[in-house]
Amino acid sequence: MTTRIAPPFTEETALLKVQNAETLWNTRDPEKVAAAYTVDSVWRNRNEFLNGREEIKAFLRRKWNKELDYRLKKYLWGFRENRIAVHFEYEWHDDSGQWFRSYGVELWEFDSEGLMRRRIASINDAPIAVSDRRIGI
Repeated sequence: MTTRIAPPFTEETALLKVQNAETLWNTRDPEKVAAAYTVDSVWRNRNEFLNGREEIKAFLRRKWNKELDYRLKKYLWGFRENRIAVHFEYEWHDDSGQWFRSYGVELWEFDSEGLMRRRIASINDAPIAVSDRRIGI
């Protein structure tokens, strides 16, 4: 990952933070992704509540074992001080070959060092045909 971007955010640094997060998540490497969060980071992801890097790593391993060939695109929605809001979409397929596009919003809160200490995500999945894919093809 590039140099850590810390709050307070400007439009330029918020856009960079979002791009860095997209790039990092697209590695699908739980160790690398979890390192961007505080050791005591708190998440709500759909209906799961996670606390700390170890739970985040375990969650990501489960996620990417199910969501195969995952590709993500994030977009800045808004920012202020130490918070950023994004909307996103990602595509993946399950082990039967059915493709999905997942849509959602995330609210992020960062510590003074630029590590994310809170992530709240709401996500919906829609089955798609292979011909409807548009991310990472």
